[in-house]
Amino acid sequence: MSKITPYLWFDNQAEEAAAFYVSLFDNSSVNDVQRYREAGPGPEGTAMVVNFDLDGREFIALNGGPQFKFNESFSLYVSCRDQAEVDELWARLTADGGEPGQCGWLKDRYGLSWQIIPTALPELLSGPDTERAGRVMQAMLKMQKIDVEALENA
Repeated sequence: MSKITPYLWFDNQAEEAAAFYVSLFDNSSVNDVQRYREAGPGPEGTAMVVNFDLDGREFIALNGGPQFKFNESFSLYVSCRDQAEVDELWARLTADGGEPGQCGWLKDRYGLSWQIIPTALPELLSGPDTERAGRVMQAMLKMQKIDVEALENA
């Protein structure tokens, strides 16, 4: 276990969410599921804490109940190598109740925010041509899912 690990609070979908997330990325796995026992507070036998890795980074998910919800103040940033990877992750994460947001942000069906960003975006925004970088920024601000070709044409 690394010294700092993201800890995600779910109502009762921690095990389902972890299985979904590990299906999205290579080098990912559910490593351990601790289940509630007779003493509760969750129903006996249901997942309490789920430890999982996404692309080699450890996460912990808790079924803690409905008291807390995710919001955009925390997101998972995914650096995508190309448009195909952006398209695939965007489609899978917004499916079944996920919601597209602006500028590469989305919420998955569990309410967790993600940034699905091609590596080309920061390169185009930080290039030496400040006028082009400004055009890229203006183009990006009009997008939901990032379109690399449209950014390159800006």
